[in-house]
Amino acid sequence: MTEKAVIIVHSGDLDKIYSALIVANGALSMGMEASLFFTFWGLQRLKKDGLDKGPLSKMNFLGLGKWMVKNRMKKANVASLEKLMNDFKELGGKVIACEMTMEIMGIEPEQLQQDWIDEYGAVGTYVMEAREASINLFI
Repeated sequence: MTEKAVIIVHSGDLDKIYSALIVANGALSMGMEASLFFTFWGLQRLKKDGLDKGPLSKMNFLGLGKWMVKNRMKKANVASLEKLMNDFKELGGKVIACEMTMEIMGIEPEQLQQDWIDEYGAVGTYVMEAREASINLFI
């Protein structure tokens, strides 16, 4: 049986979205399966053109901190969030969008980047993924 990593992407903060995608891509590149369960503010990042719209979790400084971090990442040749997400999908990663969050926040499927989403589900979907996983993270 292939090992699996499952990450709940709860936060929509830019740095945390980077962390989730970097860890998930790392798992895939090491031969594991990987699933990302986007819920609450993390789900906001699946909106069309919304992947890099979140603030920094710390030192945002009215947007200046985010600009500085993005600039430093570019200089360090860190891939963009869109590239990381596209790589994740190309490597076989699974994206699950939380239906309960969609209902609570009034998000319609048409508002989301459909080509990234493999499944819509709720807590049972996450639990089924997590019960088979050797790595479970909450970001």
